[in-house]
Amino acid sequence: MKIAELEKQLCSLADEQAIMDMTRKLDWMRETIMAVVVSEEQGEVDKFRKWGLDITPHRKLIKEGFETPDGKRIDIESAFKKGEHPFRVAIVCAMWLTGFDVPTLSSLYLDKPLKAHTLMQAIARANRVSEGKNNGLIVDYCGILKNLRKALATFAGHGGVDVGDGQPPPEVDPVKPEEELLADLAETIEAVRAFLSTQSFRLVSVSELRGFERNKAIMDAKEIVNQNDETRKRFQIICREVFKKFKACLTIKAVNDFRAAYDAINIIYKSLQQDVEKADISELMRELHALIEQSIEPNKGVKEQSKLYDISQIDFERLRKEFERSPAKNTTVQSLKEIIERKLLKMLMQNPTRTDFQKHYEAIIDEYNNEKDRVTIEATFEALIKLVDALSEEEQRAVKEGLSEDALALFDLLLKPDLSKAEIDRIKKVADGLYETIKIELSRIQNFAAKQSTRDEIKIKIKDYLWNEETGLPESFAPEDVEEKTELVFKHLLIANKNSIYSASP
Repeated sequence: MKIAELEKQLCSLADEQAIMDMTRKLDWMRETIMAVVVSEEQGEVDKFRKWGLDITPHRKLIKEGFETPDGKRIDIESAFKKGEHPFRVAIVCAMWLTGFDVPTLSSLYLDKPLKAHTLMQAIARANRVSEGKNNGLIVDYCGILKNLRKALATFAGHGGVDVGDGQPPPEVDPVKPEEELLADLAETIEAVRAFLSTQSFRLVSVSELRGFERNKAIMDAKEIVNQNDETRKRFQIICREVFKKFKACLTIKAVNDFRAAYDAINIIYKSLQQDVEKADISELMRELHALIEQSIEPNKGVKEQSKLYDISQIDFERLRKEFERSPAKNTTVQSLKEIIERKLLKMLMQNPTRTDFQKHYEAIIDEYNNEKDRVTIEATFEALIKLVDALSEEEQRAVKEGLSEDALALFDLLLKPDLSKAEIDRIKKVADGLYETIKIELSRIQNFAAKQSTRDEIKIKIKDYLWNEETGLPESFAPEDVEEKTELVFKHLLIANKNSIYSASP
């Protein structure tokens, strides 16, 4: 019913940003899986049948779990704990209330009388710490607030003043007065307004304006936020405070007075997050040109449609000219910076010898954050473009060397100074063969890093391969060199295994 209601609302929306937000929300709701999780008892099939219910499919799901895209199965507990799995709503009875840790759990609906430690543990399910989560929301359908006060007094300390004469201490009320909650919300929203007003930006413009003017207002806000890493981080922190305070006021009617400001802040925050979520550099280049198109004031006449760019065919000269024309330089640099960070992280996980790229990138960003003026921004953009080009060349190096990306990482680890061309060619063969050997061993040993015995087994396998006269390193490698290279390869393998870089299939 809620999906049908939102679909009707979608048809009446005219704003492009609102349509995109609603579409994403509907897609998320349609893919969401809900399931009943109930403890098993004897004769349950007949018991539920008397109520006109069939427990069989629910019990089957509880026992067998969900099927994964690769044809395997995942149990319901593991699925519920995975943030990316569509199993997001669990209706539980006598299960998962205590001793069940799901840090990403955001909302808990209580429709069962709970007391003492059981109540405290159940509430704790929604209050675990998780990245991107500010707090949990607990919805009480059966009036357990009084029990919560007693539980807090017993297990958390009453925190009040001892009145003496054998009188019990006053109960702790965990719920703030409505006026105080609304005042906290107003204060955090004002902090966002003050942050943006330092550059004469009015938050209300995001709500009042429409079409191109609204898009430009959002870009202007992002440009203020993206002055440097510190300003962006500070803005995101105060935004999350707004979201937390607003959530705490959802049951208060007067919260609607703050909804317009909340929506405007949410739009800016989500737009910043969308910049981060762009996963590949060619997509960034397309988005960068779209961003420039939106940011430049339109002139009379027909504007030429910008060309889409592939990373391998970027016209860097035109890109520089577009950047010079764009008023949204901070946001462009920030977007490019964040994509490079993702690209670097992936490349470093594949090959730990690429730290020079990371050091070069950090030097560029340190200079950008320390001195902020137009010249620095433009110099940073130029340096990042060159770094993108260098990263692209590095990604092609495996092909040039005639190795896979994984074998290239081993090749780089096995190299040492002053090697002849023949020795380098030998090491290429060693790296390729060692990678195939490791892959076969990992398919045989499930999660080798979990036990010391299997860790030792893999390490010995690497050392034996590198020592072997037929498959091993050139004669110029002394025994201590082989020991060192064995240790380097093994440490890389541990990190690669942790990040699931190596395939577990033969």
